Amino acid sequence: MTSSRARTEYRYEKLTWPEINDAIEMGKVCVVPCGAVEQHGPHLPLDVDIICPTEIARGAGRIVPEKCLVLPTVCYGYTGHVMDFPGTINNDFEHFMHHVLDITQSLAYHGFKKILLLNGHGSNMPNLDLVARRTNLETDAECILAAWWNLLTVDKEFLPRWRQSKFPGGCAHACELETSLYLYLDGDNVRKDQIRNGVIRFNEENSPFNWVDLFAAGPATIVSWTSSYSDSGVLGEAELATAEKGKQVYEEAVKQLVRFLTWFKDRPKDPRQDRHVHPPTMPMPWRQRPVK
Repeated sequence: MTSSRARTEYRYEKLTWPEINDAIEMGKVCVVPCGAVEQHGPHLPLDVDIICPTEIARGAGRIVPEKCLVLPTVCYGYTGHVMDFPGTINNDFEHFMHHVLDITQSLAYHGFKKILLLNGHGSNMPNLDLVARRTNLETDAECILAAWWNLLTVDKEFLPRWRQSKFPGGCAHACELETSLYLYLDGDNVRKDQIRNGVIRFNEENSPFNWVDLFAAGPATIVSWTSSYSDSGVLGEAELATAEKGKQVYEEAVKQLVRFLTWFKDRPKDPRQDRHVHPPTMPMPWRQRPVK
């Protein structure tokens, strides 16, 4: 019999081990917020990439606790390119990937079959994409990666209605979007007198190839030291940010995350089919669960 605590508690770490067994029986989706400790200009604290995905995940958890468990946040991410700005903490990319993979593999070992990596830091994306792929190949669980800001693109009318900053570049980092959300989530810690717009210098070249925005990038964009194209660390039009805009962003992201969790939880897994005519005579050349 499933405990009432397992049905109503969305915080993974607040359950006991018997209650974890109950949550596994319920088929709950495990949400792993992933962030970074990184500069966000003179006006935002170093924890922006932690607070944003964490609070969105918790917001969804409060609405559908019977469908998900939100794990403690992975707070340190891949930020080597930002080390010219004091305060940034880098987690070597291999350490970072192995750390998150250890989490997903542990969840799969215990019996959780659905895992979401909810990311809050742009440069984590390629690393977490590989973690999700490896989880899918090396365990019997399904793992999906999503950046919290991409939840805002599900409703095609939301961003055009919400965004006032220029494209590309107005929403990139410590910008209209991140500043608005942080103003809503933790406005007392925003240095409001320090809010200034910032430009991405290579965007000013108007190259059809080399440009960036949080929601898109050119087909051949240079990703190098942040200090080489920004003086302040602000990439975008932070002066357009408001707490009311942040409230709209938070509510939209939570709504779409709830929709995703509802869809993902009960979606049947796509079955693997080995197409070899003759069974391979050696093991897969990486760690791999055998086909059942």
